Amino acid sequence: MSRLWRDQIQVFLAPERVDLVRFSRGLKPVQTAKITAHCQALQGAAAWQSALQQLEKNLIDAAATELSVTLSNHFVRYVTLPPQAEIASPEEVKSYANFRMREIYAERMDAWVLSVSEWHPITGAICAAIPRILVTQLEELAARHQCKLKTIEPYLASIHDHWHKLLNGHTIYLAVIEAGRICVSILIDGVWRSIRNQRILHSAADELLAILDQEAIFLGNKETVDSVYIFAPEHVQLTLPVNCGWNIVPIPTEQIPIPAHYPSVNTDQPEIDQCPA
Repeated sequence: MSRLWRDQIQVFLAPERVDLVRFSRGLKPVQTAKITAHCQALQGAAAWQSALQQLEKNLIDAAATELSVTLSNHFVRYVTLPPQAEIASPEEVKSYANFRMREIYAERMDAWVLSVSEWHPITGAICAAIPRILVTQLEELAARHQCKLKTIEPYLASIHDHWHKLLNGHTIYLAVIEAGRICVSILIDGVWRSIRNQRILHSAADELLAILDQEAIFLGNKETVDSVYIFAPEHVQLTLPVNCGWNIVPIPTEQIPIPAHYPSVNTDQPEIDQCPA
């Protein structure tokens, strides 16, 4: 079967939910099914184990399809790779990423698989670390269902890649907020300067404001009012206080639509949405 004509399955994997969308392939991809399954973390198991079980249950008739997985920021650790003019080859970039990860996370990185965005000596890159056992289990799941595991992509990287051409400004603050997790990245003149990825312990709005203020102080370039791009489909009512020094700019989803497998507002009950074939 030609790869061009394989059905595509796109998945969002988070600790307490799995979103799965299937597209038939042709000249125009057509969405044929969408499933959202909510789950609870298994005591004593890895944070992703319950979600993987839900994915296994809902990965039906997947033989000969291509599977693309977007991982919640809960499962990913990030570091920036500041520009280094002398680093050019893929081997040097890999060594640099390993050094930066070990510098911050020490021996914990030995259990992770590293993925580096497109490297440029002038603008640098970011490095994402994913638990090796999670990658292995996804590969094994794909093999059991006889489908091709096409990509495993972190949520922050997926969002940036999808909309980066529409993010404008000398300094770009991008906040990705999901259930229980907030991730804020900062680019200045195209250079990745900072990424904060942390749990939400109280109010998403309060913690977002605290992160933004702290990062602006650290960078030393706070304007009277700065703007922050927000992508928070599970927090649609999120606002910041008036006169707080920050202006929320929604991601321009009218120009580039939200991928169908991205999470949306949580519900109390599992929801299953089957589109007609």
